Amino acid sequence: MNRSAPPPVAVTGLGLVTPAGIGVEATWERVVAGRSAAFLDPELAGLPVDFSCRVPGFDPATHAKTAGSARLDRFAQFALAAAREAVAGADLDSGTWDGARVGIVVGSASGGVGTLEAQHRRMLATDHALPSPLLLPMFLPNMAAGALAIEFGARGPCLHVSTACASGATALGTALGLLRSDACDVVLAGGAEAMITRLCAAGFAKLGALSRNRAEPERASRPFDAARDGFVLGEGAGMFVLERAADARARGVRPLALLAGYGASADAHHPVAPDPAGAGAEAAIRSALADADASAGDVDHVNAHGTSTPAGDRIEAATLRRVLGDRPSVTSVKGVTGHTLGAAGAIEAAIAVLTLARGTVPPVANLAKPGEGIEIDLVSGAARAQTPRLALSESFGFGGQNAVLAFAPA
Repeated sequence: MNRSAPPPVAVTGLGLVTPAGIGVEATWERVVAGRSAAFLDPELAGLPVDFSCRVPGFDPATHAKTAGSARLDRFAQFALAAAREAVAGADLDSGTWDGARVGIVVGSASGGVGTLEAQHRRMLATDHALPSPLLLPMFLPNMAAGALAIEFGARGPCLHVSTACASGATALGTALGLLRSDACDVVLAGGAEAMITRLCAAGFAKLGALSRNRAEPERASRPFDAARDGFVLGEGAGMFVLERAADARARGVRPLALLAGYGASADAHHPVAPDPAGAGAEAAIRSALADADASAGDVDHVNAHGTSTPAGDRIEAATLRRVLGDRPSVTSVKGVTGHTLGAAGAIEAAIAVLTLARGTVPPVANLAKPGEGIEIDLVSGAARAQTPRLALSESFGFGGQNAVLAFAPA
């Protein structure tokens, strides 16, 4: 072990709001069972792709109840609900902590795009309609982070990060830096997204990114499968409480896992297509391993980005094979949740943490036969018992954004 390594950072709380369920336990149960959350979506009726993975039964008045929650966009309401679960799970009381030492980092690709679309439609409906005065406070992407700071009295750094579908992972990596630099004692970090709107769905469909399997929407998202034809839009939030491991243990809390390393890179290749050689993804993996003072041989499990796109899955699998070989188990949760976009990096990192804490690797839902050239150890059919020594969670986004997190047992 490198004696100059920074003090370990612990994951002490998790919160999830996903298409698999509201809360950590509901999400974990469905992900482990491999049951897809996709369905024909009435709100997308008439579009080229009219199915999605929405959060089931989310009621802001119940799940995000707080003063002013009705004045938050759906993505910020998701973040608030997930953050409450994370803080409670960490056994922290925001009424007693030193708020000046508590930071917030939230990742989102779009912010309150649902509010923006609704208010734009209102303006177009009549010459006399003006947008709500809440338009900007609800739409601006940083407002989820601001809402969490208000809710929890967090007066430290309050940041929004946006790296497309890597945003949630980038938020966690940024939080890791805040703790290592002693800028904060606690950071509430993660990702939130609510992009299942008619405009966004039409845009992704026009790009050819979405599956067209409306006859069987529950089978449409099939990461790494030979029959994959695109992803399914999802939404949700994943939030973490991160603190130094020594601080957690001093207050009698056993961490769920350690956030051991973070790596980021840019493909510098194409606005939406991944680098065919996977060079940027490889650089992020190797950077995360170096940051964790680990080697490729230490990695026993990977929670892959695994979007169910033909090119993306093939390139990711080839990169994993080249860097890590075929030994680590590999999963992707997007067969269950769909692609939750800017929230995906945090939601999937939470599943990686639970894999370490519970010794179970969820299967890749809808994986019948791996596609050509995909030669990695994919977990399929049923969950697998395994307690990894080191787990990676990968997230890649438009713009060539790559972010990889390394987690170790506590």
